[in-house]
Amino acid sequence: MSEAAKATAAPPRVVIYTDGGCQGNPGPGGWAAVLRHGERVKEVSGGEPATTNNRMELTAAVMSLRMLKKRCQVEIHTDSEYVKNGITQWIAGWKRKGWRTKAGTPVKNEDLWRDLDEQVARHDVSWKWVKGHAGVDGNERCDALCGTEMDRIRRSHTRDELAALLRAFKAQGG
Repeated sequence: MSEAAKATAAPPRVVIYTDGGCQGNPGPGGWAAVLRHGERVKEVSGGEPATTNNRMELTAAVMSLRMLKKRCQVEIHTDSEYVKNGITQWIAGWKRKGWRTKAGTPVKNEDLWRDLDEQVARHDVSWKWVKGHAGVDGNERCDALCGTEMDRIRRSHTRDELAALLRAFKAQGG
């Protein structure tokens, strides 16, 4: 393909499913994403010993978009109305108000919202909400990966370590 044809070609289409979860909220959490481009499928996941469900949902979206090395046409499926509504409806107002809510309080998870906003700007993104635990294959796979991450965290820390990490997280405003 010539350079001119490459320049005018449509960006690759990627379908992403994301999920995040927490055992306790806050508590040990996991995030996951399944990325599909044609027949290619990539799964990514991770977790934190002390976090919230919303932080994990946001992290899944951020990390999935970071995986894309060039501009893509992206369709993200999430079971988090918080993420979908935040990025499609609320974020413009938060930015106008200096990352404050309508009530004038600081936006929770501002660090992740800023990161997500930056990642979304790199791509052509559409957002789809899916009902969680409703048999949607990509969402179910992400949920399973989140569970695996939370199990890994629980196995790699003692109960006392997790309790201390949770206290520290809460003390930092989490």
